Amino acid sequence: MTQKNETFKLLLALLATLALIGIGVSWLGNRFNVGGFEGGTSIQPGETGTASNRPRTLRDRFSAGDRLLVTEGATAEKQAAINALANGDYDQAVAELEQHFQDRQNRNDPEALIYLNNARIGNQSSYTIAVAVPVDTSLNPALEILRGVAQAQDEINQAGGINGTPLRVLIVSDDNEPEVVAEVAESLVADSTVLGVVGHFGSEASLAGAEVYDQGGLVMVSPTSTSVQLSSLGSHVFRTVPSDRFTASTLASHMVDDLQEQNAVVYFNSASDYSVSLKNQFITALSTGGGQVVDEIDVSVSGFNARSSLQQADQRGAEVLVLATNTPTLDQALQVIQENRGERPILGGDSLFNPRVLEQGQQDAEGMVVAVPWVISPNFRSPFVAASQSLWGGDVNWRTAMAYDAVQVLAEGLSRNPTRQGVQQTLSNSNFEIEGATGMIRFLASGDRNQPMQLVEIQPGNRSSYGYDFVPVD
Repeated sequence: MTQKNETFKLLLALLATLALIGIGVSWLGNRFNVGGFEGGTSIQPGETGTASNRPRTLRDRFSAGDRLLVTEGATAEKQAAINALANGDYDQAVAELEQHFQDRQNRNDPEALIYLNNARIGNQSSYTIAVAVPVDTSLNPALEILRGVAQAQDEINQAGGINGTPLRVLIVSDDNEPEVVAEVAESLVADSTVLGVVGHFGSEASLAGAEVYDQGGLVMVSPTSTSVQLSSLGSHVFRTVPSDRFTASTLASHMVDDLQEQNAVVYFNSASDYSVSLKNQFITALSTGGGQVVDEIDVSVSGFNARSSLQQADQRGAEVLVLATNTPTLDQALQVIQENRGERPILGGDSLFNPRVLEQGQQDAEGMVVAVPWVISPNFRSPFVAASQSLWGGDVNWRTAMAYDAVQVLAEGLSRNPTRQGVQQTLSNSNFEIEGATGMIRFLASGDRNQPMQLVEIQPGNRSSYGYDFVPVD
């Protein structure tokens, strides 16, 4: 009995000691911010995620460098720079971020490059624009857009700024959610230092912000939103990407003239303004060209089954599958591609220009044709492509190029009249035009980009790491 009592006492003592150690470690972690950064949980090497697993507050969505938005792969130097910027120590932030870029693995980090340029500006007078991207919900497209913005800012500031004034960039994480975008837009309108906005990503997001920007007198230039509904939402809404009308007509012409087919089934997401817009525009374009859509299949419905949908398409006499789906329904589009097994030609909108289609589609996706606003292959000798490859260490896609052009458009407006009203008047002028990465940029009276789409086809290749590439259609 005595031995049992002694054992029990020793166990209690051990538990008490462990508890005290735990309290001490916790206190030290909070006191010295061990293994993390202020305002967020630590991200270990190789771990992905956001700075916080809880929903962001509105304030947490904005950062000019004082807050880390992209936490995947964040280095100690990058986190230290964030802390330095939050404390107004610009020299320290510059030193930490330059050290961050010493590792070539970090060279394609656009968030860090934007913060580095902001840190170099410090307290100097500057012009500020915002870029709104879905960091937490669609990281890859967000990074693609940020690379275009970062490259443009870097080139502008290295060249001496806009008439001698440097360009500062505010990054906004908006989740591509209309409710969040409306709040974000109101905050940007209320901030008089913000003179223009690059964004938003999806059409439903841009539609949610467009009216707010127009009423608040703040110009929005979207590099990726293509819904035709944006064409009628005010005099402050522009885009460097062509609308769905151009995409639809290009795909319909390819189907009728090149594939020599007449009957199509269209897959779409009824909850997406972009997807519905592209579907409707394609139906109109195909009908005008002599073809017809024999069935419309909503991939967002509960219980969607790709195999059953293909059987239904066969019964309706469909010869071609058209994927007008959006990024959140990419999984359903991939299911259709895999179940089709290359039996019928597949056409897709720009949302299907996604590395996952190459990675998961493989042989089943071979021959699939996608309409995009810009292709890198014919432009390898352009200054933009050469600079982007040197800066990021690899190829960029149309989202990066269109975002780059969106910044160039705003910069041109600021160079002529650095006020919100001045930017709007400059871009609205019927004679406005500038040479961008994607060609000459001109706007229609609606604010739409006046430029045709291009077709790419999935073929075996080695430019990507998946054994397949998007290559221009001859």
